[in-house]
Amino acid sequence: MTHSTSLVSRRTFLAGATAAMMGGVAALARLNDQNEKKKKAQIAITFDLEMSRMYPTRDQLEWDYQKGNLDTDTKNYSVQAAQVASDLGGVIHYFCVGRVLEQPNIDWLKEIAALGHPIGNHTYDHVNVHAKAPEKIQFRFQRAPWLIEGEPVEMVIRDNVAVTTTAMFERANIVADGFRTPGGFNNGIKDRPDLQEMFIDLGFSWISSLYPSHKYGVPKEEPTPDVYDSIVESQMASQPFVYPNGLIEIPMSAISDVGAFRSNYWKLEWFLKAVRLAVEHAIETGGVYDFLCHPSCMLVEDPGFETVKLICQLVKDAGDKAEIVGLSKIAERVKEAT
Repeated sequence: MTHSTSLVSRRTFLAGATAAMMGGVAALARLNDQNEKKKKAQIAITFDLEMSRMYPTRDQLEWDYQKGNLDTDTKNYSVQAAQVASDLGGVIHYFCVGRVLEQPNIDWLKEIAALGHPIGNHTYDHVNVHAKAPEKIQFRFQRAPWLIEGEPVEMVIRDNVAVTTTAMFERANIVADGFRTPGGFNNGIKDRPDLQEMFIDLGFSWISSLYPSHKYGVPKEEPTPDVYDSIVESQMASQPFVYPNGLIEIPMSAISDVGAFRSNYWKLEWFLKAVRLAVEHAIETGGVYDFLCHPSCMLVEDPGFETVKLICQLVKDAGDKAEIVGLSKIAERVKEAT
C-alpha cells in the first residue's frame, strides 16, 4: 500500500468516525429533547357544564331531570372562571350538556369560546353511556319514557351524543373538542369495545371516561393523611392510555368537587390541599393531572375561584416543568408517543 493510499484511508476513516460521532450527538440531543418533553407535566382544568343535585341548596333534586337547563348563576360562574383562567395564563376545557342550547340566549357560551377555551361534548341529556336498560339511561327518561319508547338503548345513547355535536355547531358555531362521559367509571370503557368503536365512528379521537378509585374518609370530618395519600396514589391510575382501536382515554383525576363537597361535606381548605398535593405530584413525576369540577357546585363551595387560581399558580411556579393545557393537547402527546 502506498503512502498516498494510506493517507486517503485514514482521512476516510476519520471522516466516517466524525460523521458517526455527530450523528450520535444529534441522536442524543433528540433523546434529551424527548425526555424533557416527557418530564413536563400537563395540567388540565375541566368544567362540566351541567346542573348538580343538592345545589345551590341540599333540597334541590330536580336537576336530575334537567341537567342541561343551566341557571343564571351557573352560567355566570362559568364565564367568570374562564376570564380568571385567561388572566392567569391558563385555560379551562369545558364540556357542554346539549340541552342548554335550547335556551334563548347562549351568548355566555360563545363568550367562553371567544376567550379561547375549548368546549367538548357531554351528551344532550347527561346520559349514562354504560346503560343496558332504558330506565338506566337518565332520570328524564324515567319520568318521560315516551321520549325514547321503542328505541334500542344503544341508539338512544349514540343519538344523544351525536345530536350534541350537531347542536353545538349549528347553534353556537362551536366544533366539539372531545367527549366526556357523564359520570366517571373506575374502568373507563375498557370492557366496552362497542362503545370504543361508537366514539371513533362519531368522530372522536379521544374521550374522558375513567375516574380512579380512592379513599374519601368520613363525611364531615377532616381527611386523614391516608385519604390524601390515596388521592395522590390514584394519579397513577388516571394517566392517559390508548384503547385497542386507537381511541385515546384521558382519565379524570381525583378528587372531584362533587365527591369532596356534595358526598363528603369537605371544607374548601381540605379540597385545596388535596388538589395541591395531586398537582405537585404530577409536576414532580412529569405526569398528567385532569382536574374535574362542576360550576353549579363550585359557585357555592368556591365562589372566589380559589381552586382555579391555585392550579394556575402551581403551574406558574413550576416554570418549564409544567404547562396548563386543554385535553386535546394531552391527546396529541399520547398519539406522538404511540
